[in-house]
Amino acid sequence: MPGAVIVHHHTRYKTYPGEVTGFVFFCCLIASVGGCIFGYDIGLTAGLTSTESFLAMFFPVIFEQQQERVITNQYCKFDSQVLTLFGSSLFLSALVAGIFASPMSRAFGRKWTLFVAAVAYLIGAILGAISFNFIVLLTGRLLLGVGVGVCIHASPLYISEMAPAQQRGMLNILFQLMITVGILSASLTTYWTSKIAGGWGWRVGLAFGTVPAAVIALGSLAIPDTPVSLIARGEGEAARATLAKIRGVDDVRAEFEDLTTASEESKAVAHPWRELFFGGRYKPQLAFAVLIPFFQQLTGINVIMFYAPVLFKTVGFRQDASLVSSVITGLVNVFSTFVAVMTADKILVGTFIGLQFGVSGTGAMSEQYAMCIVLFVCVYVAGFAWSWGPMGWLIPSEVYPLAVRSAAQSVTVAVNMFFTAFISQIFLTLLCHLRFGLFYFFGAWVLLMTVFIATLLPETKCVPLEEVAHVWRKHWFWRKFIVDSPDRGGAEMRKRIALEMS
Repeated sequence: MPGAVIVHHHTRYKTYPGEVTGFVFFCCLIASVGGCIFGYDIGLTAGLTSTESFLAMFFPVIFEQQQERVITNQYCKFDSQVLTLFGSSLFLSALVAGIFASPMSRAFGRKWTLFVAAVAYLIGAILGAISFNFIVLLTGRLLLGVGVGVCIHASPLYISEMAPAQQRGMLNILFQLMITVGILSASLTTYWTSKIAGGWGWRVGLAFGTVPAAVIALGSLAIPDTPVSLIARGEGEAARATLAKIRGVDDVRAEFEDLTTASEESKAVAHPWRELFFGGRYKPQLAFAVLIPFFQQLTGINVIMFYAPVLFKTVGFRQDASLVSSVITGLVNVFSTFVAVMTADKILVGTFIGLQFGVSGTGAMSEQYAMCIVLFVCVYVAGFAWSWGPMGWLIPSEVYPLAVRSAAQSVTVAVNMFFTAFISQIFLTLLCHLRFGLFYFFGAWVLLMTVFIATLLPETKCVPLEEVAHVWRKHWFWRKFIVDSPDRGGAEMRKRIALEMS
């Protein structure tokens, strides 16, 4: 059957024949490794900023201050703007790269965009591993940021456009899974390399970043570009052949024709950036392009993972024990199998720290008490891993219409990287000044974003990407903000909706 119809919240959408073949799973798996390099950097930076030999070589003043200074306020142990700026530099680089990834992806396709990202990351990892002064180290870190920014733009788009509509969510979660695998790998690497005598173990950790980069670079040579991207660049026959291969069926006429129609309608938008910000037609999509990554960072997850060793040293663990604790949270992040209530556990972390250190930040914490905090952090991480973790990447990748998808994804990446950098930059300062109240701050944001998603996010499960634009026109709130252009594409869409609702 060339195309069936499914009922979705009283609305009929087409579904096409085909299933998740081994080939499409392989393609999506290669693309999802882009999440691994992002997660690896989050976890590795946490280890670097707490490694004494690394600090002694590149941040000697900070290292000496930490050795000499007697600090009684536990909240302010590690408040160094210079050190956090080094950590944030990668995300600022990723922010800029993510913006330029949009025209690159449109012009050369998702596949070659992934390849360029992998090469940039590979060079950055090598420079970091062999760095002999701060300039080389920073250059390598900025190139790592370029690789991350371009990858997290292209990877979710690639997976969404390759996956069948019914399994799109499942395959897109591979990206978040790879982020958690990257964080765990970095934590394990940091713990292992900390045992290497001579103080050069951190170089091994940086060098290991070449492994996922090489997987993406070589893998991108073995996978095709997406049918959507091929059609947009005028390669119709290649798109048809790719579509038949990834769906595992010979008759893909219905889906191919719908993709071609959607592509032609998207070409009517000559300037997607201008249309996204000033055209008026995509206000709902723009709102989610900004708010989804904004909310994801205000869960506080990246500062927990980014500063895990530092945070655990703050509550009383030794160097080795803090690294082990960060490995434990990484394991929980990967193997979480239940949905936890993040708000409750974020508040419990703050309460336990507040009861022990109070407002003054003085005192010591027993190992048993500190382990309770690790437990609640693990439950919090588990909740994130099954909610804002995968959904924060899945939702943006599938709610944008074809006309502005690449531009909107760049906005999502830029906002995500900006707030990742911003929050990681101010986290230690906020911890020093807000003390345990910082965890209540993140908990309040989780409550707010939960209400927002529950009331304002339309359901796109099983909706083909070329049909997503209709979802917004039927939503009880967002439909009032949709302004159709007078072009032929808008008229056809309105006619199509009328027929579906009749």
